[in-house]
Amino acid sequence: MSENKMVLYRKYRPKSFKDFVGQETVIKVIMNEISSEQISHAYLFSGHRGTGKTTLARIFAKAINCQNRKGAEPCNECPSCREINEGRAIDLIEVDAASNRGIEEVKSLRENIRFAPSFLKYKVLILDEAHQLSKDATNALLKIMEEPPSYAVFILATTEANKMIPTVASRCQKFNFNRLDHDIIKEKLDRICEKEGIKMAQEAMDLLIHAADGSLRDAEAKLNQLISFVPEGTFTADDVREVLGVSDIRLVIELVELLANKEKVKAIKFISDNMEKGLDIPDFLKMTIDYLRKIMLLRISADLIDVVLGGETKEMKENALRQADLFEEKRLSKTLSLLMDADNRTKYSSIIQLPFELAIIESLED
Repeated sequence: MSENKMVLYRKYRPKSFKDFVGQETVIKVIMNEISSEQISHAYLFSGHRGTGKTTLARIFAKAINCQNRKGAEPCNECPSCREINEGRAIDLIEVDAASNRGIEEVKSLRENIRFAPSFLKYKVLILDEAHQLSKDATNALLKIMEEPPSYAVFILATTEANKMIPTVASRCQKFNFNRLDHDIIKEKLDRICEKEGIKMAQEAMDLLIHAADGSLRDAEAKLNQLISFVPEGTFTADDVREVLGVSDIRLVIELVELLANKEKVKAIKFISDNMEKGLDIPDFLKMTIDYLRKIMLLRISADLIDVVLGGETKEMKENALRQADLFEEKRLSKTLSLLMDADNRTKYSSIIQLPFELAIIESLED
């Protein structure tokens, strides 16, 4: 595949630590370990999807095998680096546990690990979605990790660390990968847009990043989707809504403002007016529930702002904190419960907006 036709997240995948965006603490610790030659035999990278776990694992594998490393950075020019960059390194084993989760696959890996590297200094196993291994396969993996060869390095990646068997997790050095902030994703997308000759309105960019939910890979994939459907390379917010099928978070914020101020008539009219404009009620209802959940958590403590809205703009964070102060905790809890019930009833309603409207009316009753 030529570079021009590669999907964006592959075309712009970082090849060095200096090109990696986000996860600064993780990067710092790993680079220090490489520089000081203090390499552990097993690592566990856990966190939100699309935040760089497998990408960093590849850079790490390349750095510890680089023949001309400067500090912790791989040179990307030596034979070892070229083999890994070109996907030819037989000593770098990548396995997707979601589709290779059985004991036979792990037994095959165990046999492979027994043999010393054929070319690289370290034989590296990157096991993606490690939590999806079957129980027997996990136990077989544990046996390998209990007495690993000196040349073997295991990197387990997972989006659900809580599902990892403790005896496996305890043998790994653990790193948590956080959702990426809005500004971090925007900085990377801006660079891609500049190189690809893409023009995107700020509102369109904000919508796309919000839809990515803190995942850079998702943001790049959605940008790729836009390019496919709008080849002119100039994107508006309407393009993002139409192509990606996302509701505008600003509409959710506007409705929540009406609910906070107990504007019952205006809230019902708001739903009706936007339905006429093509609003997807089931999707919008789910977005409203999600946003109100975040408001509820902020009502409990403003210190949770970076936990619940880590990937959003500064303006959105400030507005969410303001709206949280407009609600009482009891009313927020009641509203959320009613909207969740409405979400369950929507699929059976002959009038699709009726459960939503009933929930709004009941939530604003004194």
